[in-house]
Amino acid sequence: MWRSLAPIGRNAATGGYRRHAWTAADADCRLWFRMQAEARRLDVETDRNGNQWAWLGDPAAGDAVVTGSHLDSVPDGGAFDGPLGVVSSFAALDELRSRGVSFKRPLAIVNFGDEEGARFGLACVGSRLTAGRLTKEQAYELRDADGTSLPQAMEAAGHDPSAIGADPERLARIGAFVELHVEQGRALDLSGNPVGIASAIWPHGRWRYDFAGEANHAGTTRLVDRRDPMLTYAETVLTARREAELAGAVATFGKIAVEPNGVNAIPSMVRGWLDARAADQGALDKVVTGIEAEARAHAERHGIDLTVVQESFTPVVDFSHALRDELSRILGTTGKVPVLGTGAGHDAGILSESIPTAMLFVRNPTGVSHSPAEFAAEDDCVAGVLALADVLEELACR
Repeated sequence: MWRSLAPIGRNAATGGYRRHAWTAADADCRLWFRMQAEARRLDVETDRNGNQWAWLGDPAAGDAVVTGSHLDSVPDGGAFDGPLGVVSSFAALDELRSRGVSFKRPLAIVNFGDEEGARFGLACVGSRLTAGRLTKEQAYELRDADGTSLPQAMEAAGHDPSAIGADPERLARIGAFVELHVEQGRALDLSGNPVGIASAIWPHGRWRYDFAGEANHAGTTRLVDRRDPMLTYAETVLTARREAELAGAVATFGKIAVEPNGVNAIPSMVRGWLDARAADQGALDKVVTGIEAEARAHAERHGIDLTVVQESFTPVVDFSHALRDELSRILGTTGKVPVLGTGAGHDAGILSESIPTAMLFVRNPTGVSHSPAEFAAEDDCVAGVLALADVLEELACR
């Protein structure tokens, strides 16, 4: 499975993946998912929001156990983020069948659409729509860098966007969702454990900073006469790092758009996107308000107009204690399994308000994620599959 999925969307120059939502690479990933499901005699469907489901048993029976993740990527992302969860779900089903178990509850493997938000700037679009955390009207306003709207992209890919939106009937049929994911950090590597259980997801959000100045000639405009928004942006980037360090949080300006974007032109506009995360809401608020306050002070000093727009926000996600404790009990028979928090968002976090959710992490010795350097050893991946199989057997077969 891993070898058959690996070439899809891979950029030969960087070694990273460009599996962005509703593109040709995304279509190839979706076809791969369908082929894997049909090879296992699972019933495949695509819901109104573009999420793929592979069912064993009758979905209408209710109280289903669902596992899976996503197959899309960030720009030049790694091979494991998302795909490891999907591949491991199919492998766990294979393992359960080899054990000869009988399923008492329906089981589904899911591939959530547009989890990374690489194309339209909002993460977890598929699960947000399903859970009612993103309205149809809001989704219709999403556009990529070329101005293509989300519904236009869906239509171009052969999916009807007219019915997107909350899907409470589907969620009501799910009794538990368990997502396996490569760890995006080094906690397991430092503890020496191949597999861990998630406790919570840090609160996090994305903010767009629009710094408006005045375009002018880079060679003829005196420094004192300039209204250069790039200066204010640069100072704000440094402010973000400083505020994050003070609060024990993380803050990143990782995306930028410049107008007119000429080598010999002072910019008229610089847009920067801030990603900020912290262990609790108070720390996050302190970081975000501190960055904005300093940015406005920098902007006033340089004669720059600043607009700040919150594009997304996810409060702290404390996973279902009952389900989390159940996973600890199931996996505790083979030794202590650490429980750890994470600063990364996931579909499981979005769905946690609607259904019981839990997560398993597989050790990442590099600690690197969203990069071609992302890695998990084969033995650890197998340990993750076996852990997931043990959990699914207990939840769906007993």
